[in-house]
Amino acid sequence: MSDTRSTIRVYLLDDHEVVRQGLKTFLESSDDIEVVGESALASEAAARIPALRTDVAILDARLPDGSGIEVCRIVRGVDPHIRALILTSYDDDEALFAAIMAGASGYILKEATGQDLIGAVHHVAAGHSLIDPILTERVLDRVRNGPETAPELANLTEQELKLLELVAEGLTNRQIGERMFLAEKTVKNYVSTMLGKLGLERRTQAAVLASRLLSDQPRH
Repeated sequence: MSDTRSTIRVYLLDDHEVVRQGLKTFLESSDDIEVVGESALASEAAARIPALRTDVAILDARLPDGSGIEVCRIVRGVDPHIRALILTSYDDDEALFAAIMAGASGYILKEATGQDLIGAVHHVAAGHSLIDPILTERVLDRVRNGPETAPELANLTEQELKLLELVAEGLTNRQIGERMFLAEKTVKNYVSTMLGKLGLERRTQAAVLASRLLSDQPRH
């Protein structure tokens, strides 16, 4: 939050209007919080959040055209001072991992009370994190000291290895996007890049390779 203004500027991203209105009512019951914008689509939010000089963005984890986690990654790439709270209806280790990697300051359940939400906004706006430091360290350790990878997969990133596993499971790009909190178009691009690194042309070839190379390794 900027030192020159006392009001915390909040942006809401959720595809349900009733949820957005409920969040707005809760938040604006606090004198120092102003909801400066809202939207139902990730693509719209990614452009508007930095433009509106947002302090804290509350982002739904799953959206029709992508995810709040991907929006978090985009807006913090534009302005790292923007704080993000990922809002979800369930506890999910994979979502937590993705949220931390995207630079989110917090991860809260939709079951949280209005006062919990207000407290969370104040907390992250002050520069603090709502994510347990032990969990953060676990994620960082996973990135730094991941399991040894078969030579054929050495050029793949952590995200591409996860993508390869999901391709091997037979998931579509849309299903992979839902699992990894990415837009379907983004998944398509990642699959193409991954196939290129592996010297393959079709995802069926990648599935066969994955079943052979990943079977004896720890799952990502």
